[in-house]
Amino acid sequence: MVKWGLILQSLAITAVLLVVRLMIDYFNLDILSVTTLITAFVGGAMFTIAIILTGTLTDYKESERIPGEMATSVSALYADSDLIRVPNTAIAGELKKHVRELLSTINTSFKNNVWNSNEIKKGIRSINENIYHLADNNVAPQFLVKLRTELTNIERMSNRVQVIKNTSFIPAAYAIAELAAAGVILILFFVKLDLFYEGLVLFTVLSSLLISLLLLIKDMDDPFEVGKKSYADVDLTILFDLEKEIGNN
Repeated sequence: MVKWGLILQSLAITAVLLVVRLMIDYFNLDILSVTTLITAFVGGAMFTIAIILTGTLTDYKESERIPGEMATSVSALYADSDLIRVPNTAIAGELKKHVRELLSTINTSFKNNVWNSNEIKKGIRSINENIYHLADNNVAPQFLVKLRTELTNIERMSNRVQVIKNTSFIPAAYAIAELAAAGVILILFFVKLDLFYEGLVLFTVLSSLLISLLLLIKDMDDPFEVGKKSYADVDLTILFDLEKEIGNN
């Protein structure tokens, strides 16, 4: 379903459009002739949608790196807490607890498809407080810098996820893509095709292709939709597995 679900969805929409096309043929309303102008318009519309798809693909490829990098930073932060050697051993345990809670908050936000930035920032502040306590206990500065670096990386990636989830890719570009696809399908409705069955195949292929691209662009705009009926999501398994791993320690 991940591979073919979007195509099946577009074919279902195309089937409805195909019924409309058959009704137009039945009432002899196909009054447009195939000309170079029409073929140029179809090609231009496809090119426009392809450019918009390229723009969303760039953000999507960046999103693919976020789970792995975030898991690496969380894992390093958790592992480095075992290196703490201070008289007050409770500080290390509290740091590990807050790291686990932060990861749990991140994963819960992903699973609920709502980025809870306030809770995540609260978890980051708790870890910051632990680092301040380590500084008060004369822990080596280079060790504190490493902890702060990993925590800053987590905060940076959290902010990036929030921006991706809350921002749509150029709404005007979506409008242009939808207008181009609608224009092509509208023309295909009324184009007179001499070979009936070949014309139906051509209409089906072009319409399903355009609709599939539009659905793909909208799906790729938010690549962190866990549990929804979407087909272009980033794999977050590495974060979920990490929560299980450190939860057992």
